[in-house]
Amino acid sequence: MSANEASAATGAGGTAGEGHDDTYDVIVLGGGPTGENLADRVHAAGLSAVLVENELVGGECSYWACMPSKALLRPVTARSEARGVPGLKDAVGGPLDAPEVLAHRDAIVSYWKDDGQVRWLEGKGIDLVRGRGRLAGPRKVTVDGGRTLTARHAVAVCTGSRAVLPDVPGLAAAKPWTSRQATSSGTVPGRLVIIGGGVVGVEMATAWRALGAAVTLLVRGAGVLPRMEPFVGQLVAESLAEAGVALRMGAAAREVRREAPGGPVTVVLDGGGGGEIVADELLIATGRAPHTDDLGMETVGLAPGSWLEVDETLRVTGVPGGWLYGAGDVNHRALLTHQGKYQARIAGAAIAARARGVPLLETDRWGAHSATADRHAVPQVVFTDPEAAAVGLSAAEAERAGHRIRVVDQDLGAVAGAALYADGYRGRARMVVDLDREVLLGATFVGHGVGELLHAATVAVAGEVPVERLWHAVPAYPTISEVWLRLLEAYRGD
Repeated sequence: MSANEASAATGAGGTAGEGHDDTYDVIVLGGGPTGENLADRVHAAGLSAVLVENELVGGECSYWACMPSKALLRPVTARSEARGVPGLKDAVGGPLDAPEVLAHRDAIVSYWKDDGQVRWLEGKGIDLVRGRGRLAGPRKVTVDGGRTLTARHAVAVCTGSRAVLPDVPGLAAAKPWTSRQATSSGTVPGRLVIIGGGVVGVEMATAWRALGAAVTLLVRGAGVLPRMEPFVGQLVAESLAEAGVALRMGAAAREVRREAPGGPVTVVLDGGGGGEIVADELLIATGRAPHTDDLGMETVGLAPGSWLEVDETLRVTGVPGGWLYGAGDVNHRALLTHQGKYQARIAGAAIAARARGVPLLETDRWGAHSATADRHAVPQVVFTDPEAAAVGLSAAEAERAGHRIRVVDQDLGAVAGAALYADGYRGRARMVVDLDREVLLGATFVGHGVGELLHAATVAVAGEVPVERLWHAVPAYPTISEVWLRLLEAYRGD
């Protein structure tokens, strides 16, 4: 069933009907979390809004990314954590029930139907137009080449990004998986090769190995999760190997062959020991590109297929009149759902303020109309086994930015809360301190359950809380959060 077939209902009041006024204060292209939140914000401010979506309302995150992938991963991490608890080790020693996990995943994504999301729009009073929207000049959007919508104040592009296939001979013809197929497959492949050691690659290696697939992970570089602190990739790679994932570092695909649809796929390697690998499915997890290639960008002087350059209010630069905004993945500032929703809140507030004639202080770095956290305090959790979590700058990034820093590391397994959490708890924590201002520039954690440690670090980084003030933020005992005390003690030399 296609997304459009699964979502045949036209939705809210502005979706169809002769004589309907097709002029709105704000037109939002893309009905994912970013578009939904932006439309909600401007509507709450008293502006009329219409959402244009050609697939499922709720977007990539709800149906093919965040939600289904975490539904696949949660049983993996829960089982692993339980195995470290005395009294539970034997009780959870068996394999995962793959059909039950997949069925739960299907329920989490509402069986790829968006009825609930459409009802949410209707309840908010936001109109929905089904179809592919394209810019058709200043403040104009056509839908499927027919219906034309006009915006009084703004058009917001929130169309997200798509997976990119590298230029490898035979790859496109082999019909590999991208993140969409990897999170929605109804069966467990016997053999799965994954190309890419970033977040998608390591998360899907974690999930499908635990569900029974023989997984090989091909990584072009020297380690996985290269954008995080090196110790994160080391521990995650060790855990993947212990789980039975075959890791091939320094490996790249030279050629891909699939003789028949649905048949085995052969990957010919450069580096990483060379040779060939035969699998039932091949997942490509090597990068993203913006969904701007068929949006009519040329009608407003922009290049189709390009990332959108935006100012601090998320307004697209270089477009006369200041009516075009770009929020979420399309501006390439932080390709994360929560950051897209953050940008939507900022952009919605800016659009509403400008519609009221309120002058905006774009120099207000942490103001209500400036997107700042999407560069200076970006949090991210990688839901591997163990989890990895980071916010702000890594040590290497801070040094490249010219900061004078001090790095403080601690063994997460040494705090009392970790010993209670699981026998043999392995983990590490790091904070990066700006020595000139004595505030945190970044923090990184790896270990079971560390995703729930991250928001405290995010508050410290975004709030630029002085280290001396953090000394008075007393962590509860006995929790893993007590690592904060150990980090501060090490920094002070206590």
